[in-house]
Amino acid sequence: MNNGKVTFKQYNVDQPSLLPARLDELIPGDHLVRVVNRMVDSIDIRPLLLKYKGGGTSSYHPRMMLKVLVYAYAEKIFSSRRIAKALRENVNFMWISGGNKPDFRTINMFRGETMKAEVREVFAAVLELLIEGGYVKLENYFVDGTKMEANANPHKVVWAKKTEKYKSRLRQQIMELLDEIEKVNEAEEEAYGDEDLEELGGKGGIDAEKLQRKVDELNERLKQQPENKKLKKAVKTLEKKHLPRLEKYEAQEKTLAGRSSYSKTDPDATCFRMKEDRAAEKPLPRPAYNVQIGTEGQFIVGFSIHQRAGDPGCFIPHMEQQKLPEGVKIQNVCTDAAYGSEENYAYVEKRELGNYLKYNTFYRETHPPRKPELIQKATFLVENLPYDPDKDEFTCPANHPLTYRETRPYRTQNGYLTERRFYECSQCATCPLKSQPRSSAGQCTKAKGNRRIQISFKLREYRQQAKANLLSEQGVALRKQRGPDVETVFGDIKHNMGVRRFMLRGLKKVETEWGLLAIAHNLRKLAAT
Repeated sequence: MNNGKVTFKQYNVDQPSLLPARLDELIPGDHLVRVVNRMVDSIDIRPLLLKYKGGGTSSYHPRMMLKVLVYAYAEKIFSSRRIAKALRENVNFMWISGGNKPDFRTINMFRGETMKAEVREVFAAVLELLIEGGYVKLENYFVDGTKMEANANPHKVVWAKKTEKYKSRLRQQIMELLDEIEKVNEAEEEAYGDEDLEELGGKGGIDAEKLQRKVDELNERLKQQPENKKLKKAVKTLEKKHLPRLEKYEAQEKTLAGRSSYSKTDPDATCFRMKEDRAAEKPLPRPAYNVQIGTEGQFIVGFSIHQRAGDPGCFIPHMEQQKLPEGVKIQNVCTDAAYGSEENYAYVEKRELGNYLKYNTFYRETHPPRKPELIQKATFLVENLPYDPDKDEFTCPANHPLTYRETRPYRTQNGYLTERRFYECSQCATCPLKSQPRSSAGQCTKAKGNRRIQISFKLREYRQQAKANLLSEQGVALRKQRGPDVETVFGDIKHNMGVRRFMLRGLKKVETEWGLLAIAHNLRKLAAT
């Protein structure tokens, strides 16, 4: 009986005590840090060991560094300074590091340089352990992509169209200035006509190297005519103003390498319209990377980083980058409607994979409209136009033929070569269906002239195969599983782990960062299984 007197447990920060003889006595047996420790101890890290040349002072062991990085990512700690802080203060980090305390520079160097070339080897080693443990079978490979913002300033962007515009304008200014310097005689006019002089590239135009040679030539002439102030001023303008700008635009074009844009603070990042900005009135494209992943059972079994916005062109490079354990082969590939292109179907067929790649009109074909106006509108869609193979012509809803006109070759960004056949109706001018308002369900075409369609019969054949597979019992099951399987992974990384923006800059370092995130996600998933 305490007679109402309040009592407290003893509290004295200076009370001497005996710490546990081992730090792991403070860590539960099923804790995530133990899963990370056990898995990293089980993988082959020889590729990492080969990065160390030896000599000089001793280095932190790469296995310890890898454990620390993976566990830090699994615990949503991504900053090298915060990881170093955790190594000083957090019991779990103290235990898994064996009491080592590398500083933030060492951690950053290991992540950004040592791991840069070997992250896929480490990821593949973890994947092999998951396969051996029966967590992953690689029977079904679910593919999807997301845009992840880069660590770059969205207001310091180089746009390809502007570079081309400014370079063209500068070339014109250079030619006008050279026209003032050069007095072209009648013989040159007869030889060249309206073309540039040979030393400036002829039909190819001016580049920095040719302009530099021309400036050198004019400087030699200026030595012979030092009193020519007009020539002196022109040469100074070419050398000090126009040549540096031309070199800058050529360097920008080299960095762009066919892309539409890049960020000055991360030249490997390309500006995309982000899904998060759809509700904005005027969304600003932001520097980002296109992250593609393959999953099974909500484990990440493949990943790749791309600089292009469209998912279809990323599929083949993604599949080619994956390192699978020897003797393991993917059986079926399932994607959403973005990936159903001819080159992707041809690739799946060549690799003898199960074709469950949805295409962009699959939903429309499998869910016919019910409203009369929508049913009427559907009759104008290309996939619904009747085709007569004997006459090689399509028939429009007005019962007019669309006859064959020409075949053109078509090459994708990945180099896949196919062909497109063009068909055209010759009776659109007098057809009443064309005069319908644009908003009408009965309008056939918005073209000013006749309706013209392009068809790939090979793509049609691939789509019929994919449709049959997708509507089969296995196809229906895979379509139901795809969303929860792959979208859940993106949700875990973006929402639960709080990763919506890369910390590192440059394509290779971003790939390293995502590789660590993928390993961390898989071990978090394993610990929760």
